Amino acid sequence: MTHKVALLGFGVVGQGLAEILETKADALYANVGFEAKVVAISDLMKGSLYHPDGLDLSLALRIVGETGSLQGYPDTPGLIKGWDSFQTIRESNADTIVEMTFTDIKTGQPAIDHCKAAFESKKNIVMSNKGPVSLAFRELETVAKQNGVRWCYEGTVMSGTPSIRMPLVSLVGNDISEIRGILNGTTNYILTRMEEGLTYEDALAEAQSLGYAEADPRNDVEGFDAQYKVTILANTIMNAHIQRDEIAREGISKLTPQDIQWAKENKKRWKLIARVVKEGEHVMAKVGPEAIPLTDPLAGVLGAQNAITYYCDLAGPITLIGAGAGRTETGFSILIDLINISRGQL
Repeated sequence: MTHKVALLGFGVVGQGLAEILETKADALYANVGFEAKVVAISDLMKGSLYHPDGLDLSLALRIVGETGSLQGYPDTPGLIKGWDSFQTIRESNADTIVEMTFTDIKTGQPAIDHCKAAFESKKNIVMSNKGPVSLAFRELETVAKQNGVRWCYEGTVMSGTPSIRMPLVSLVGNDISEIRGILNGTTNYILTRMEEGLTYEDALAEAQSLGYAEADPRNDVEGFDAQYKVTILANTIMNAHIQRDEIAREGISKLTPQDIQWAKENKKRWKLIARVVKEGEHVMAKVGPEAIPLTDPLAGVLGAQNAITYYCDLAGPITLIGAGAGRTETGFSILIDLINISRGQL
């Protein structure tokens, strides 16, 4: 059965997902029986399209690439242009809304309201936005369950690396007592370059020139991004009821060349570690720089890569390493959520 999809947001991730759906369509149908049809695209800046029978993604991608807008998409019988995001959610025939809008990380809006509107319209949500999941997890989970729909967000932590689905599916049956991770590629890149001899300022400037760090890098270097992600891990995997602001947070901006040298002399390496520990019913989470032994699996994770270790009572410690961001990687995270919704799986 064809899975009908509406895309909210058609920027880097949205276009990356559209490209995957186009190029992988035949293989996905042949190998896993998955067939998706994008019936709507709604983007605040680029415009919106809706056709109940589906849109021509290759045409939409070409027009956006050439003009930066969807307005040049040719009019055909049944095509509607100009719907806002909430009209797209409520009035389209989509089974699943893929939420990829620009969202205020501090408030989670407009994505939180998009989620509520979709759930109340009996539609699933797939998203890569961290804000709603880190700020309103219990509320949105409750509303989704009340309406009998799915809410999937694999891409919110480590992008396409399955840091959420692996513990919930592949490690089910284990008691996971601790999670430790490198969840921010920007800080990991900066720390790697500092160990290679750069100052913090020079390493940050290099990260900015490569596109790893924003012009205002505080969200990364002061640990906010990792704090958002560890909140999601604590609540989804450890079944905690923890608020983002309750998690202790420290960034890497105060580390000095002397700190780096001390770690080298003691066979250690600095990493920004996000940690969740469960003791009985109590769950504690924090983010901060730690000098970890070179024998630790996380110590060998260099550059912009991410990694996470789960401490399991049956399987033992298991470390997962992969990309934490990227157009294709995040597009893949959304794809796997869509496939699992269509399969009726977690």
